Amino acid sequence: MTFWIWQSLRARCTGLRRGLVAVLCGVAMTVAATPTLANEVDNVRLWAAPDRVRLVFDMASAPQANIFSLDDPRRLVIDLADSQLEADVASIDLEGSAISRIRSATRNGDDLRVVLDLKRQVVPQYFTLAPNDQYGNRLVVDLKYPGESAVEDPIDPIEAKIREQEIAARRAQAEARVNGQPAATVEAVTAAKSHPKRDIIIAVDAGHGGEDPGASGPRGTQEKAVVLAIARKLKSQIDATPGYKAVLTRDGDYYVGLRQRTLLARDQKADFFVSIHADAFKSPRPTGSSVYALSQSGATSETAKWLAASENRSDLIGGVDGSLNLADKDETLRGVLLDLTMTATLNDSLAAGGQVLDQLDKINSLHKSRVEQAGFVVLKSPDIPSLLIETGFISNPGEERRLRDPSYQGQLARAIFKGIDAHFQQSPPPSSLIAWQRDQGRGGQANQYRIQPGDTLSEIASRNQVSLSTLREVNELESDSIRVGQVLRIPRG
Repeated sequence: MTFWIWQSLRARCTGLRRGLVAVLCGVAMTVAATPTLANEVDNVRLWAAPDRVRLVFDMASAPQANIFSLDDPRRLVIDLADSQLEADVASIDLEGSAISRIRSATRNGDDLRVVLDLKRQVVPQYFTLAPNDQYGNRLVVDLKYPGESAVEDPIDPIEAKIREQEIAARRAQAEARVNGQPAATVEAVTAAKSHPKRDIIIAVDAGHGGEDPGASGPRGTQEKAVVLAIARKLKSQIDATPGYKAVLTRDGDYYVGLRQRTLLARDQKADFFVSIHADAFKSPRPTGSSVYALSQSGATSETAKWLAASENRSDLIGGVDGSLNLADKDETLRGVLLDLTMTATLNDSLAAGGQVLDQLDKINSLHKSRVEQAGFVVLKSPDIPSLLIETGFISNPGEERRLRDPSYQGQLARAIFKGIDAHFQQSPPPSSLIAWQRDQGRGGQANQYRIQPGDTLSEIASRNQVSLSTLREVNELESDSIRVGQVLRIPRG
């Protein structure tokens, strides 16, 4: 009896073990049979710039990509491992880009292949980005156009050469002071038979852009759109004024890196850099405009960075094709020269900032009554005076409404330019038209007057006690027509 019971229990236990094994095997088979979830391409975004086009693939998880080019015809192939396309690539607006068509297909059963048909030669670069507060995983593909300028209306080569000579002369003057020698003359000006009368170049930077929208207002207004509209109006103001020319660091909805913005300004030989933004805060109450220059600590730290050996090999003071590279100077001289440059630049920035702040105060409340200083990357150019202007708080409903208004955008642009112009009227570059006009006045031959809204030629003549015919003759005017911003020479009695 005991033997039978023992056998029965052993058989039952054996059956239980077999059943458990069968269950476990079934679970394993079920897991193995379940397919691994593919990575999804949720969206594809495109931004076209003058010198490149950027594609951003929004992915459900970190992408594994292989990208290569094909010729005859030109194509770029983007292979995404274990991925499937959920976005509608056919609806992407390709206007203004090097891409004529985007095609896609499944490859090797589980992989995704995206093919870009190209209209021109490109240099592809790509990288991945981890999720942030706004976006998930991303694959960024940049197609750069060889030989193309990043600005749509670059500086004239002749004026660029004049500017280069002026920069070289200024550097020679600084070096002479450091060595205790008489300051060098500005050869580009004194050796010329006639004054160059070059334009003052203003680099106008619309903040954010492309995949970086900046701050958003209560009604969904995006900072990148508002500041681009203001920047375009500011460029129009500048270009319409004799003696000035503006270049935009971006003239569309695309992103430009912070360092690239200052490099573009240097490449265009800019005399001044102004970056346009719209402030935001977690509370809707703050209002008003602010003006920022680089902080002294920011300038000091930037000097140290520029003195690093790796920087000295590639960065220039003034951006003059190698002629202003500091690599041939000993470390002490490099430090003194750069410190002089940064100090002068910072002083110019603060002076111009005060003028801009005075003008903004006439059309808007001021969030801060003086020029603030901070270490913004776009201000860290050692040789170009720079300002960052927070035009208002887009997070405030009232200011958001005004920032959306084209008329108010124009007022902001005029105020900014009036401040910059006031600075250059006092301290113009020596080879500029503004300097020539100032020197004409100093010579006792004429004063100068900039036309304001509502002015007429006859009223200006009467105020300055000069005949209308003389005023026309001195300014070579064929009629009494004048325009706002125009500079007139007023002959002295």
